[in-house]
Amino acid sequence: MTAHRILLRGGTVLTMDRHLGSLAGADVLIEDGVITAVGPGLPADDAEIVDVTGHIVAPGMIDTHRHTWQTQLRALCADWTLADYLFGVRFTVSPAYRAEDVHLGNKLGALDALNAGVTTILDFSHCNNTPDHADAAVTGLHDAGIRAVFGYGFFESSPMAPPHFATHADRLADFARIAGTWFSSRDGLLTLGSALTEPGVVPFEATRAEIQAARERGAVIVTHTGCVWSLPSGVVELDAAGLLGPDQVHVHCNTLTDEEWRMLARNDAKVSISPETELNMGMGRPAFAAARRHGIKPTLSCDVLSLNTGDLFSQLRLGIAFQRWADTEPLNLAGSDPTAVTISAHDALEWTTINAAEAVGLGDRIGSLTPGKQADIIVVGGPGLSQHPHLDPAGTLLFQTTPQDVRHVLVAGRFRKRDGDLVDVDVTRLLTDADTSAEGVLGRITDAGRPLPGTPPEGWGVIAALAAGATS
Repeated sequence: MTAHRILLRGGTVLTMDRHLGSLAGADVLIEDGVITAVGPGLPADDAEIVDVTGHIVAPGMIDTHRHTWQTQLRALCADWTLADYLFGVRFTVSPAYRAEDVHLGNKLGALDALNAGVTTILDFSHCNNTPDHADAAVTGLHDAGIRAVFGYGFFESSPMAPPHFATHADRLADFARIAGTWFSSRDGLLTLGSALTEPGVVPFEATRAEIQAARERGAVIVTHTGCVWSLPSGVVELDAAGLLGPDQVHVHCNTLTDEEWRMLARNDAKVSISPETELNMGMGRPAFAAARRHGIKPTLSCDVLSLNTGDLFSQLRLGIAFQRWADTEPLNLAGSDPTAVTISAHDALEWTTINAAEAVGLGDRIGSLTPGKQADIIVVGGPGLSQHPHLDPAGTLLFQTTPQDVRHVLVAGRFRKRDGDLVDVDVTRLLTDADTSAEGVLGRITDAGRPLPGTPPEGWGVIAALAAGATS
């Protein structure tokens, strides 16, 4: 059978490979979905040639924590605190989602990611209210054509609503069903992950069982860690039980002590930072400095689409701006000025490429434009007014780029966006469906007499009481 070959010709290639570096006027050759060569003047032979002169060619970006199902709730949480989010989305909106809403949220969210040059997401899927909801979440990702780690959430939709799964064992059994039904092979675009119920919210033996179930199936584990100041993080307990490990992505980590950071570092655990959420919802300083101090490579997350943008360019700009400010503030307060920035644009791009690929267990497949890896590639530039000239390709990509400047997106060598448009997507129909879905979800909440966000005056005291009841 003749191989399918594509040659991206003449771009500025930002490989994110420490050995290859960045190449001006270079080509990328793709054969059957795999990068086979990178360099100037590659022979075209029988390849389809795509002229990318004047464009930046880079690895597809990787989001290490995204609640994709919430995409049709855009801006619902614009003025909410984290407590409002828990009571409003987790406890009220989630039970009102039907399986078809989850499917649409995941499909819409995955396409939104692809449009913005995000080719891989770790989907933290915690609206698996029934087996049908979990199946719908997987098929939504599949239908979009994105690469994703499906993080099956063991959560009940709400401690205040009747659960579908009568016992925690029933939930574990459904995870096993999902694993066997959809993830019999690790070679496809979708791979298996698991999203832990927050440690401390369920009995510790339930947490142990969730981790063991994930590890039995080689699933990446993702968990919310150290994001609530008035509750324990769970890191000490996980470390004492020997349950921390390199297969885990710990999200947020704002409240962790230095000792807890040492525990994560000692076990080679990974960290995902969500600047837009953490800064807007009062969760504390994004943990770039702590990660750097303990030798942990940061990765980035778009987190809740009910608040945040779905593009990692925004997260990168917020993240690098925050940390440059934090590093400079002591000098400023002492009446002095910095002589150099502490993080380069290229350093920050590693958060969403090679660091993130390693965190989601796909470092051998994606994250850099290295021959032998999958051709998950973005091409940025074209007619955008902010895209010329490319005096610093990493700087242009990070500081000057929006989703509208992403001209082409390939996943495993297949175009998902071409010439600025998503491929084979009826965008008008998709957005109409999103409006209808959101209207239905919010209408069911209104009909049930549940106000939003519905946070009681005691706020976190109620959460603490629920956690104490679950673990007693």
